[in-house]
Amino acid sequence: MKHWHLLPGHQILDFLSFVKQRKNKLNSWSFYSYEFASCFMPGNPSTALAHFLLFTCLLSPIAANASDITQQLHRSGNPTASREVRDEADRLVRLGEEQHTSGNSEKAVESWLQALEIYHKLDDLKAQGLTYDLLGKGYVELGRLKEAENAMRRHLAIARDVKDFQGQIFGLNNIGTVMLQKDESAAAAKTFEEAVEISNSLKNIEGEGLSLSNLGLATARLGNYNKAIKLYEDALGYRRQARDPIGEANTLNNLGDSYLAAGNYQETIGTYGSAMRIAKTTRDRTNQLRAIDGLVTAHSFVGRYNRAFDLLEERLALANQLQNLQEELKSFESYALLYEQMGNYPTARNFYERAIILARTLDDSKKEVLLLDRLTQMLKK
Repeated sequence: MKHWHLLPGHQILDFLSFVKQRKNKLNSWSFYSYEFASCFMPGNPSTALAHFLLFTCLLSPIAANASDITQQLHRSGNPTASREVRDEADRLVRLGEEQHTSGNSEKAVESWLQALEIYHKLDDLKAQGLTYDLLGKGYVELGRLKEAENAMRRHLAIARDVKDFQGQIFGLNNIGTVMLQKDESAAAAKTFEEAVEISNSLKNIEGEGLSLSNLGLATARLGNYNKAIKLYEDALGYRRQARDPIGEANTLNNLGDSYLAAGNYQETIGTYGSAMRIAKTTRDRTNQLRAIDGLVTAHSFVGRYNRAFDLLEERLALANQLQNLQEELKSFESYALLYEQMGNYPTARNFYERAIILARTLDDSKKEVLLLDRLTQMLKK
């Protein structure tokens, strides 16, 4: 039976396309909790494992403004330290935040490393932990996973030393997601389980929702979709209690992915539909696009092509509204694949060619080569 591929353009671990910033309800600017969103290229239901590529990630940082950062760093510091030296470290932390916000993660990492050196000289553990946390985030976005994990483990060690249980929860989740990116799913699952245990002992609702959702991703990656579904369902309860609609929509999309991999199309469509409604209400475009992609795939599997095309039309309109050429390219590619699978090769060719033009505009040579190969293979049919 022919394989289905209706979710083009998703990398296995696309951190940067899923960056979301929100205030930490637990009143700490330090913890950037990496939360993976599973993303896949589904195939024939009997070969779902082969195409179930998890982990487009939803990065959910917990941020604060520069004055909040400065206040926390001063409260934690050595009172005998030179104010000028500490002010310089604080300035470097803020500068790194500004550089990161502007998209220059390389410069941000340099600033945070300079700040870290000063905090080490001041013997300020708390400030070191906060800066290691920032460094972990920066390294992840640069794809420097070994350095990211090292920074995150240093932050976790400090959190344990000072008995900062909240920091431990988010630190463990951060480390676990890096392990997932490195295909260390079993080790990641154990790390998330530890985070679940700490969250549960503290009755930390936000931590429980995040940790259970990430544990579900690791479990799905290991191929146990039924267990993953149960974990996601448990996570949803906590995310709703925490009134975290972005987290809820992300977990719903992950749950939809597992239902799809398990071949349960009725639950798949209902779950993605719920995610899409929440994402629309909160203007969470990342989860809205993910939900649409899942719905297109699910409806296509059961032969509801008209509904799939309606959703693709909505997707393309949203990409145009956002002026996001990358999402526009993905929409054209999805159209091409769907028309090809329906046997409408002339229309599929048109969409492939439009996608190729956008790939060239974006200077995405890998995508261009992939699309040209698909077009060539289709024309041979």
